[in-house]
Amino acid sequence: MLRSIVARTVWSSRAPCLGASRLWGEGGGGAQGTPAAARAAAAAAAAAARPLHGAARLRKAEDRKEMLASMPARDEGTEGEAAVDVDASLRGFGGMFPDENTPDLLIDGVRFADLPILHVKISKNNTVMSLTNAKGEIQMYRTCGIEGFKNTRKGTNIAAQATAISLATRALDRGVKNVRVKVKGLGPGRMSAVKGVTMGGLNVVSITDCTPIIWNNSPRPRKAKKL
Repeated sequence: MLRSIVARTVWSSRAPCLGASRLWGEGGGGAQGTPAAARAAAAAAAAAARPLHGAARLRKAEDRKEMLASMPARDEGTEGEAAVDVDASLRGFGGMFPDENTPDLLIDGVRFADLPILHVKISKNNTVMSLTNAKGEIQMYRTCGIEGFKNTRKGTNIAAQATAISLATRALDRGVKNVRVKVKGLGPGRMSAVKGVTMGGLNVVSITDCTPIIWNNSPRPRKAKKL
């Protein structure tokens, strides 16, 4: 159908020219058969004929003008944007991140490097907490299973929080007030364990994330069991 429309349009644009040539051949030298009359008729026919896709081009230009007229004079998305120096913002925390002087920092008269360490190992099935001295000698050990949680309840955040509170109260009885916390693993009790330590009365001086990251290609997981 598109071919027929294009053919009709081309034929209608050529028809006046063919009529002018017939006038020139049949006029026999009259006023209508002169070359000037034929050229005038051809020019009038060309002016009357509309070019293909002319309206689409004009409409596209009008749409672009309307779009440019509707746009704001200034880009509102970048208004108020400013560059921020990340290092400068970190310096304002005042010793929040460790540096070369952190081991010699005094906490209640005790060096930071000599503070006891609370190791928290979290998994999806259990939470294991152990209190050691600065040399790594274990002095206290608690798990969710020891606190009385069984089966799937051992992996909950409530169990981890209760275990942390129990260990914190026992550490206070031994005279421990400030501890360094090292967290390892991922699981439901990750944040609840640290919160339970503070709820039990211990002062958490620092929190270190010791979760290992596998950078190379790890072995693929086991195949899922078929039910």
